[in-house]
Amino acid sequence: MPKFLLKRWHGMHIVWIYALLTLLIFILFLYQWQISVVALVLAGTLGYFTLKAEQAFRKDLNHYVATLSHRVKRAGSEVIHELPIGILLYNEEKVIEWHNPFVAKMTGTDSLIGESVLERFPALKTRKDKDTRLEIDIDKRKYEVQIKTEERLLYFTDVTLIKSLQRRYEEEKLAIGLVMMDNLEEATQGIDDQTRSIMMAKVTGEITEWAQKNNLYLRRTASDRYMVLMDQKGLKALEQSRFEILDEVRDITIENKLPMTLSVGIASGASSLTELGQWAQTSLDMALGRGGDQAAVKVGERLSFYGGRTNAIEKRTRVRARVISHALRDLIKESEKVLIMGHRNPDMDAIGAAIGVLKMAHVSNKEGYIVLEGVNPSIQKLMEIIYEDEKLNRWFITPEQAMQITNGRSLTVVVDTHRAMMTPEPRLLQMTSRKVVVDHHRRSEDFIHDATLVYMEPYASSTCELVTELLQYFHERLSMGVLEATALLAGIVVDTKSFSLRTGARTFEAASFLRRNGADSTMIQRLLKEDLDSYIQKAEIIKNAVVIFDHIALAVNEPGRKYSQLLIAQVADTLLTMTGIMASFVISERPDGLIGISARSLGQMNVQVVMERLGGGGHLTNAATQLEGTVVEATQRLKQVLSEIQAEEGLFE
Repeated sequence: MPKFLLKRWHGMHIVWIYALLTLLIFILFLYQWQISVVALVLAGTLGYFTLKAEQAFRKDLNHYVATLSHRVKRAGSEVIHELPIGILLYNEEKVIEWHNPFVAKMTGTDSLIGESVLERFPALKTRKDKDTRLEIDIDKRKYEVQIKTEERLLYFTDVTLIKSLQRRYEEEKLAIGLVMMDNLEEATQGIDDQTRSIMMAKVTGEITEWAQKNNLYLRRTASDRYMVLMDQKGLKALEQSRFEILDEVRDITIENKLPMTLSVGIASGASSLTELGQWAQTSLDMALGRGGDQAAVKVGERLSFYGGRTNAIEKRTRVRARVISHALRDLIKESEKVLIMGHRNPDMDAIGAAIGVLKMAHVSNKEGYIVLEGVNPSIQKLMEIIYEDEKLNRWFITPEQAMQITNGRSLTVVVDTHRAMMTPEPRLLQMTSRKVVVDHHRRSEDFIHDATLVYMEPYASSTCELVTELLQYFHERLSMGVLEATALLAGIVVDTKSFSLRTGARTFEAASFLRRNGADSTMIQRLLKEDLDSYIQKAEIIKNAVVIFDHIALAVNEPGRKYSQLLIAQVADTLLTMTGIMASFVISERPDGLIGISARSLGQMNVQVVMERLGGGGHLTNAATQLEGTVVEATQRLKQVLSEIQAEEGLFE
């Protein structure tokens, strides 16, 4: 404790003692005045010493305050000059008035006083007059600048080391990848052991060389599967190379009847290793669900796709179809009701597949219902025939009716889509834990993840083809009505453009099965007949078509004129038949106010990737999207995406 405080403490006690003595003297004076005189003398002496103590206290206090003020000023000056932070003051004209030595050392000059702040630090020019923080580079070092506008004050903090550590931390984050030969059985079927061994050695050597080149840790976990470990720096290099291993493996096996293709799933940015592994498997499933021969990379919330330039290879065996059919049969038998949904604005494929699943429910002696919200022109003629059929018509219900009869024991089957938001009533999927997805589209990010059973085969021509195969294994003695078989065959015919696109051997086998069960091809021709007005409307759009990027036909409808999505798609199909055209895009306003874009290609260009960047999806050769805004804005966005893809990897193989 300082000396003057000790004196103060003693002085206070003396004052209290003096007051007490005065009281005692007064009392004593009333009884013994002689003794009180002696006491008074003693009290006077005490008062004298108290006064001296108070004077000494004030003298010490004044000396201490004067010394402390000097010490504080000196310490403050030293702190400002020795701080590892730059401090700079400027006036209203943005001219530097004062700065501490750190700023001089930071800029490598003796003094900045008198110079313009904006000229010395140009990065501040883009900042408005408000308090903020920003980073600037000075002499290969990074500084964080805190701007205090009201005080006209700048603080400079050297964050070079922190940023370096942050960058290193981000670069060294773990990423897990899974590599799978997605058609090993199909590619090696029918070849002798020696040829198979040579081909496998080539593929394995190519994958190993790729891993060594990119500094990856590669571990084979099965005959057709690898696990890969890498850091963010390695992952970034792979993305910049756009996973060239996909093309390299396909090229070295191109002489085979079916070239070998790879699927890659990579994940990074998860909070735990367990979650990271799950993300990697999900990414691989996503790549496989989109047809294989591509890489899916999930980094945090970002999901990117690379490759996917080839059509999914048709599987030669039907083992999976038989297993899925039996599993679906068991689910239907365990359910009280079966509710079947396609996508909003259903086409012939969605309605035909729904009718096929409805047949499975009825064969299992279960109530089945098809949820339908409105009828669009593409299925108008088919629905008119269905409405006349009392046996089939009664099983079509609205989404509101479906909500009333659904319970926890119901089974919901989604056909021709795998996105909940595309169904006529997404809430139905939340009302039951039993969900089945049957689809032929390439898998997108917003997949129905909690589905009990999933049958997605991008190689298939249509969902009707998949449902037809399931019907063949569903019951030994399956008997179909003419209208049911015709609806399924009509879905196949529409999606394959009368068996001219995306058609494999299994497509014709499914069509043969439907024909044997009474499918009427004449009725299909009547259903698909086009009226004169639609033909003239298509011609109006086609006359606006232009060729961009040498082989892409782009038709943009006149603003204010509205056409259905079906008509837009038909125009895209027509443009694709023109000489020299490898891909076509048609843009038009729809009756619902959205801007519809339909995309088609012959396989040299992946139009699904283009539509995904615009919020849509589909197949490698058949995709679409809907946008808000105007036709002009949609056209600009499409051209921008095409330009980006052309710059990244080229539009055509």
